[in-house]
Amino acid sequence: MNQEEIKALFDQQAAGYDTQWSKTAPIRDCLHLLLASLFSELPDEARILCVGVGTGDELIYLALKNPGWRFTAVEPSGAMLDICRQRAEATGVASRCIFHEGYLDSVASIDQHDAATCFLVSQFFLDQAERSRFFSGIANRLKPGALLASSDLASDVASREYDVLLHAWMNMMAAADITPEAVARMRNAYANDVGVLPPAGIAAIIESGGFELPVLFFQAGLIHAWVSRTPLG
Repeated sequence: MNQEEIKALFDQQAAGYDTQWSKTAPIRDCLHLLLASLFSELPDEARILCVGVGTGDELIYLALKNPGWRFTAVEPSGAMLDICRQRAEATGVASRCIFHEGYLDSVASIDQHDAATCFLVSQFFLDQAERSRFFSGIANRLKPGALLASSDLASDVASREYDVLLHAWMNMMAAADITPEAVARMRNAYANDVGVLPPAGIAAIIESGGFELPVLFFQAGLIHAWVSRTPLG
């Protein structure tokens, strides 16, 4: 699928997205717990860039814990961003948010941020050079020494380990009441539409995009997450 097809898919899924994935919330909650510890030394008035923010899980979590932080939420799916905006309004954090419907390279401002999040986004770039440029776009909008927390599906798809992880992952999806048809679509997408690479390969792409020392800080099944920094100068 190309970017517009992916956008259309998320537009279609937006209304039921949070309900659909509610039974996998423990994965999200653990990731957020570690994210908060990684970002705990940011300034009281930090600016956070949320790339591919979706319905706003990490934005809402961080905003409620840090009342002085301001957020730039970037999301190509208008339907997903609408839900993010509604959630921000309902929790009283919308006044600290800028909502941008579109891709990162369409954001006119290149204001510098203290940190960024990018969860399960770069995996949709199948071309590794394009994926590296995507991370460069994030780095260009961050201050020197700023943090990036990013996650993607990762594994060596040619390995026996991947077979074990994929089987367990699909079982988890089925137990979370994801329909058999949706599970089948995901299995097909992982093979054709998602850039599932070995963790070391993704870390190398993050580094080639302008970040230093990508460190794996979280894994749950196929989801891996890294923290990295822009150079100090």
